Amino acid sequence: MKKRFFYLTLFSPVSLALLLPGCGGGKLWPFDGDAATTSSRKPANATEYQCDGGKRFYVRMMDNGATAWLILPDREVALAKASSGNRYSNGIAVLEINGSEAALADGTVTYSGCKVPPPPAK
Repeated sequence: MKKRFFYLTLFSPVSLALLLPGCGGGKLWPFDGDAATTSSRKPANATEYQCDGGKRFYVRMMDNGATAWLILPDREVALAKASSGNRYSNGIAVLEINGSEAALADGTVTYSGCKVPPPPAK
């Protein structure tokens, strides 16, 4: 009877959960918002713009350039192309693209000096 109680106690889910952290090297909670891994992922088919102050955003052109899908760290929004030039807006955010440079005004937040980074050296 004592052996049976020992094995039930040793291999119970609570006992195993208490022993797991002792193994080390593993992450128990996958949703911790690790900035190093989440911010380094580039969205597919998007152009990265690096701006002054370490800010960055991505733009994915859609509908043959009629819509710019703006990808910010905290949200994504669709911006319709203005009637002239390379200006896109949704009434709040305004994105202006000039070749490899861009400027973004989103309410009270502005992204200035934004440029497409050079490709990484091989």
